[in-house]
Amino acid sequence: MSVGILNYGVGNVGSLVNMFRKLDIETQLVSTADDIRRVSRLVLPGVGSFDHAMRALEHKELIEPLREYADSGNFLLGICLGMQLLMDSSEEGVLCGLGYIGGVARRFQADGATQVLRVPHMGWNSISPAKDSLVFANLREKNRFYFAHSYYVECAQEPDVLATTDYEITFASMVARENVMGAQFHPEKSHVYGMTLLENWGQK
Repeated sequence: MSVGILNYGVGNVGSLVNMFRKLDIETQLVSTADDIRRVSRLVLPGVGSFDHAMRALEHKELIEPLREYADSGNFLLGICLGMQLLMDSSEEGVLCGLGYIGGVARRFQADGATQVLRVPHMGWNSISPAKDSLVFANLREKNRFYFAHSYYVECAQEPDVLATTDYEITFASMVARENVMGAQFHPEKSHVYGMTLLENWGQK
């Protein structure tokens, strides 16, 4: 098995490479359509703005290869902004997303009077599995993941929600449809819990 990490100029790929290396999982950076076809699993990272990331994918002519990869049944994991790119659209921008999972990324609304909800949602929080999945092995009783985001995903169909997190509102912190999965948090920054989740995904 070989895990590819998409290197398209939007995301901290170094931390992901290091995490998979600790797990003794063969990993390579991929940046072309041919590279994508050679890996059995693919991670789509992302940091920054929605439209910038979609333009970067379009500039590198990766949108159609990604679609072919997902349609072929290979496992694809979007992380942070990468998870939001899996959706139809985002309130952050005007471009369409990849549309693998129906829904939209919405901005957290801070309460200006009480400052109850701070945006971005940054720091440690837990996830609650919404349905059974092998990725949750050894994580159901206790988990702690690192979040850093101002937008959250609202799925069009409830069965696509894999896990939720509470931050004044309850939002989808993981999504999944067949072979495509997304995590709003950063497993590569989440110590043993992130290692466990990535190891589970690598063996799923």
